[in-house]
Order: sequence, then structure tokens, then C-alpha cells
Amino acid sequence: MDLTSIKERFGIIGNDTMLNRAIEIATKVAGTDLSVLVTGESGVGKESIPQIIHQFSPRKHALYIAVNCGAIPEGTIDSELFGHEKGSFTGATEARKGYFEVADGGTIFLDEVAELPLPTQARLLRVLQNGDFMRVGSSKVQKCNVRVVAATNVNLKNAIHSGKFREDLYYRLNTVPIVMPALRDRNKEDIYLLFRKFVLDFSDKYKMPAIKLDPQARELLENYRWPGNIRQLKNVAEQMSVLEQNRVISAGTLRSYLPAESDNTLPVPAGDPKSYSDFISERDLFNRVLLKLQKEVEEMRSELNALKGREFLEIPRKNADGRAIGYGQESFKNGTDNNPNVVVTSISQPDSGTAQTITHIPEHMTEDVTPVIIQESKNSLSIQDASEELIKKALEKHHGKRKAAAQELGISERTLYRKLKDLK
Repeated sequence: MDLTSIKERFGIIGNDTMLNRAIEIATKVAGTDLSVLVTGESGVGKESIPQIIHQFSPRKHALYIAVNCGAIPEGTIDSELFGHEKGSFTGATEARKGYFEVADGGTIFLDEVAELPLPTQARLLRVLQNGDFMRVGSSKVQKCNVRVVAATNVNLKNAIHSGKFREDLYYRLNTVPIVMPALRDRNKEDIYLLFRKFVLDFSDKYKMPAIKLDPQARELLENYRWPGNIRQLKNVAEQMSVLEQNRVISAGTLRSYLPAESDNTLPVPAGDPKSYSDFISERDLFNRVLLKLQKEVEEMRSELNALKGREFLEIPRKNADGRAIGYGQESFKNGTDNNPNVVVTSISQPDSGTAQTITHIPEHMTEDVTPVIIQESKNSLSIQDASEELIKKALEKHHGKRKAAAQELGISERTLYRKLKDLK
């Protein structure tokens, strides 16, 4: 089968030489049982390579299972991959087959393989070398015949030097290396072809005319660095398809959807503490609101300390496994030597006539006691109101420019658009 028909079958767009080479290697190695390691930055489309390998292999009629190793908690990864016996751990009410047992005779794609914990890496090495494994909680050795294709956006040699990845496993997985090129390293024509494919798809999905780029916008599109690769390009195409009324996009409009290249921290290895996503959650904005409220509370401290009488501090009660089972109350005297900093203030609940009381606890008490919210009086500032106020101030400061306002708030433009819609 020629490259063009393969690309059409698996939805691959582009004619770049490095991309073609990766596809050619995948088809040539498909007929063997050699392990394959696919490397490349996040968002380059690494998942298409194991699909090609499986479909062109003698195993194509057996199961193909894709496993995101980074999405499975460390405590359950062994059970997911290799299965477990009944009673082997809390919650194991019955025996369960793992992916390697279920996919016997087929192919397993281990995405983000660098996220596997070291004990699991040792188990995986044994499967690759001998084709045998043991379920969690069992001493019985079982055999399996599975083709393994792994992928990562992490530099595994650096991970080996830092002790996070086994060197013997690296060489066992890397029997045949396949490198998927970053979008910025591909032909510029590929970038425009991908963009056109995405906008046509979104035009059909949302039942609206497809957007087009003027010559200057196309030049900007093709020369941008695209740190998020194909995933980022698709997101930008979808945002403009939905939000822009003018269906001919200028360079200025396109630029408003692209982070300044000097601010780019992507691509970064998975697990890097500096990494971020285009889909930053609203938690960042929520935290800013809480900090603002905390500052206001501190300014009121002197007045609140004048309050007399007893206040109640609600303390979460937890069972043996750490789950909350209710609240108990302990009484504290404001301004006493035992707890001079226990203070109470009120904030109103969104869309209700009631209010909430936040109890602030001294630093020496915060290790085992968590501040909680209890009901009290009326008429105070809500978190929703504070959130809306922050957004309004940011938009006013930047004269309605949403991109600049989002940067000021520390959130993505996508999050800001959603908040604006929610707040009407």
C-alpha cells in the first residue's frame, strides 16, 4: 500500500519528508514482533504510529489496546496492566484480568511510558524479555504473547541519568525507534493543509461557513512556532471558527489567538513542574479570588478582635481511610491566650439570601485542622461577585482586550471566554 492511501486511511495530513519516513518505518516493522518506541513532542500525533503497526501486522484481527500510563494512579497501575487476584488488596472483591492478559495475541500501545513507576517498569521488562507475568497477589506465572509499542515525549536518556527510568527497559523498548517531527519542523505547506482540514471539519460540525486566511494571516500561521503542535493548531482553528463573525481572518485577528512566542514554555517533558496546558482550569482564578478575600479579612482583623463571646470552630471528622464523615464543634474564646488569632468573618452565598462564615485558624493549628465554611448572616461579598469584579477590572485595564485580560488574570483565553459567557 502506498503512502497516500495509508495517510487517507489513518487521517494523516501532510507531505513532510520526516513524517513520510516515520510512516515507512512503521509499515516495514509491522510484520515483525520487534518492540517500537515512538518519540516526539506532545501533540505531534504519535498515536497514529501504533495503529498503523497493528493494522499492517499479522495481529490485526486480535485486540489493540491503548493505555495512557500517565493517567493511571501509581497504586493501581500494576493491577491495570497485569491483573489481580481476589482479596489481594482492599477493594479487590473478585479476580480481574489485566491488559496484557486480555490483549494476548494482539498489540498494546503504552503511551507516556516514562510515567511508569520503577516497580512497574521491572514487571514490564520481564514481559518483554520472557513473555511472562504474575497477577498482583498471585504467585502463579502466566504467559502472554503481546506486541508492545511505547511512546513518550520525555527524553528517556535524561530520565535514566536521573534514576527515573530503567536503562535496560529503554534498550528493550527502543529496538526500533520512530521519531515524529514537531509541527514547526515540518513543511510550511503541511501547517496550512492541517489548518484547512480542521476548519472544514468545524464548519461541518457547527453548520457555519468555513473561515479563510488572508495572505498575511497565512504567512503568520506558517511561520509561528506552534509549541503545542497539531493539538494547538486544532484548538486555534476551532476557536476562530466559533468566535469570529468575519469569516476572512486577518493577521491581527490570528495573532490575538496565539501566545507571544517569547512567553512560550512549551514543549516541555511530561511531569515537568513548569509545564502548562492550553486548558488552564478555573481553579487559578478561584484561588486569586480567595486570596483577595483573605486580604480583606486581614484588614478587618483589628475590628473582629474586638468581638466578645464564644465562637464555634467546626473540625472535619475523618474515618480510618481519611474520608470525611461529618463535623464536630469545639468552642474557642476570641482574643484569649489559647487562641488569640481565631477570628470570624462573613461572605454571602451566590444567588441566596444567606451568608457563610469562614473561620480562620492560627498557623500552629493548621496541621490537623482544616478551615471550613458554616452558615451565618446576610449581605456580604460572594466569591462569584469577586470573580466577576476581577474580570471586569482586568478588561477595563486592558481596554476590552481579552487576550491581555486573560494574561493579567493568569488564565487561558478559553477559560476567560467561558467565564464571560457564564457571567453573561
